[in-house]
Formats: sequence, C-alpha cells, structure tokens
Amino acid sequence: MKLSHSFVKTLRNSPKDESSRNADLLIRAGYIHKEMAGVYDYLPLGLKVLENIKNIIRTELNKIGGEELLMSSLQNPELWKKTDRWDDQKVDIWFKTELNAGGEVGLAPTHEEPLTNLLKDYVSSYKDLPLAIYQFQTKFRNELRAKSGIMRTREFLMKDLYSFHTSEEDLDAYYSKVETAYKNIYDLLGIGDETYETFASGGVFSKYSHEYQTFLPVGEDTVFYNQDRSVVLNDEVLNDEVLNDLNVKREELSSTRAAEVGNIFKLKFKYSEPLGLKFIDNENSQKTVYMGCYGIGVSRVMGVIVEKFADDKGLVWPENIAPYKYYLIGIGEEGTKIAENLHNQNPNLFIYDDRNLRPGEKFADSELLGIPYRIVISDKTLAENKVEITSRLTGKKELLTLEEFTAKL
Repeated sequence: MKLSHSFVKTLRNSPKDESSRNADLLIRAGYIHKEMAGVYDYLPLGLKVLENIKNIIRTELNKIGGEELLMSSLQNPELWKKTDRWDDQKVDIWFKTELNAGGEVGLAPTHEEPLTNLLKDYVSSYKDLPLAIYQFQTKFRNELRAKSGIMRTREFLMKDLYSFHTSEEDLDAYYSKVETAYKNIYDLLGIGDETYETFASGGVFSKYSHEYQTFLPVGEDTVFYNQDRSVVLNDEVLNDEVLNDLNVKREELSSTRAAEVGNIFKLKFKYSEPLGLKFIDNENSQKTVYMGCYGIGVSRVMGVIVEKFADDKGLVWPENIAPYKYYLIGIGEEGTKIAENLHNQNPNLFIYDDRNLRPGEKFADSELLGIPYRIVISDKTLAENKVEITSRLTGKKELLTLEEFTAKL
C-alpha cells in the first residue's frame, strides 16, 4: 500500500460529533467513516483489520468442526411469529420495512429462526447430527441510543455459530469445545489476559449463560470477580442463589467495568420445538433437536482492542490483526530508492509512506495508524548499512543491517 495512491487521509483534529475514543482514533487514522449515529463504513485499512479478526475466528471454529455459510439479512416474519419474536413489544430492536408488493420483512438482528428452519430440509435422522454452522454477517439492531463508537452500533458485523445435537450430553460436550476455541481466539486477538468467561443470566434459555467480558474502564457492563479471577459474574446475576452455586461470598468479590466481546447459550429446544426441527433416532422415534448458539461481535471486538491498547499518540494494533506489519519510510535519495524496492518486493507487509511530506509528519502518522513496526531507511543509516526499526508498542528502537532486515521478511 502506497499512501500517495490511497484516497484515505489522516486527520489532525478529532471529529466534533464523536465522544468515544475508539471511533475518534479510527476516523482520524482513516480506518472508518461515520455515515450517521451508530453506522460506520470500513475503509481499506479498517476492512483489513476486520478480515484479520475474522480469519483468527474462522481458523479456530474450523478446528472444532464448524462449517461456514452466509445467510440473507432479509427475514420472513412468519418464522419469527412462530417463536414469538416478531412483535415489537417482545423484541424492541427490529428494523422492519414494507414490500412494494405488500407485507413486511425484517432486517436480521440474529439468525436462530432462519437457520433452524433451513435445516428442516437437511436433517431427518440422527445420522445427520451433530452439526456446527457459522457465518460472518451484518446484523441490524435498532438501538435506542447508539454509543461507544463501533462498540455499540445499529449495523455491525457478527460471527454467529449454531450447533445442533441429538442429546443434551452431546450439546454439553460441544459447548466445552467452544469454550476452548473462544479462549484461543481471545488469546490470538491479544486480549486474552483481560478477557474472562463470565456467568450471566440465561434468560428464557437456561439458568445461566456465559459472556466473555474484557475488563475495560469504558465498558458498558459491571462485573464482579474473586481474587484469582477464577469466578467472574455479571452484576445482573449477583444474588445469594448464584453466590451459593458458585461457592463464593459477596465480600470476596471486587467489581470493575467490562465490555462484552462474546456470548454462548445452551438453547436446547427454544427454537427447534416451535419451528419443528426434528430427527428420527436409532429406535425409530421422533425427537426434537437440541441447539446451542455462540456469538462474537467482530466489529465490537475491533473497538475493544482499540480502547485497550491505544495511547495518546494513536492506535496500537497487536501484530495478529494489524493491517500491515511495517510502516515504511524512506529518507534521502538512496533511502527512498531502497524503500521503494522493499515495498515492491513485499507489498503485503508494508504501508509505504511515499508522500511528499516532512519526516516528522510521517512519523506522527505512523504512530496514529498504530502499525506494529516503523521502518526508517535513510541515507544516514545506510552509510552504516543499517535500517532503523521502532516498535509501536514499546517504543524500543534497534538498528539492523539491511541484510538482517531483509532476512526477517
């Protein structure tokens, strides 16, 4: 990527209508563009970050047998009426629209109903199960007050995984596999050290569900945790019954703010029963399919990572999800020539700042964009056959010979 060829420009001043740090920095650095409250476009760099997050999630879900598909956002009201979730009094976040030919359709806030209905054409026997099916898809939720930048929006990218089973034991076993996969995902995203499986309300599904909460001062949730953080629970379930179940005492718990980055539910028959998803077991009896669902807000995770790592100079991306590994600057005639050649040979590794700007302006943008390493190749360093590498995370500088650096690539 040559910055002189990109339509994206960095901004020195914060947008006037943005109060969250994640959206402020992402807009200033040219990763996103704000369309309206709660709605953002993802520009080339922002899209690369989203794709890197998706690839980490995809790899871990494929390891536990997930199959990826892509479903429609347009929703048939009849399915949702069967599960009593079409009524605005029951689910108050619907976006609905009228068809020219008559009737309504919705824009999906989630996909339990349509996927359950879809599988009626593919599941008939116990031999067809278990299944684990996931997608990365845009969801729409008519939030009363969109806030917190890309951490809470009206249109967002979500990974939703659904599993289907012949028994509760099989559902429990797969649920445990997802727990392991989620731990791996958050570790690879760079937030695993501050992200905890958290007891939360199961709502109409079960006594408990689990959320994944990242401790974060600007998070919207309050969670309580014990000293070694082996028990973390959402304040919505902080009561004597839950404390007894978890074998902890209220006085042993501290509280903090946190941001939800995922959730997992054992749905059991919540959707399969009203929608008629059945199978014939090995004794030729008809049974209802057990279900689980497992979500990660991909764009929300991106916002949480910004809030966790950014500093007063700008963004700081973990290497695994950064859009590029190196921010390349050439200074002087020979330095510029070698920088140009390096970029051309390894275009997927570098943002090459070839703009006609002073070095100080390029350094400032390298910090704002948060690329893990800044590479400076100048006539001065080349006089000693050296290349200067600066870590965005630590600020540590080192000098390598040009051969050593090329070997690292």
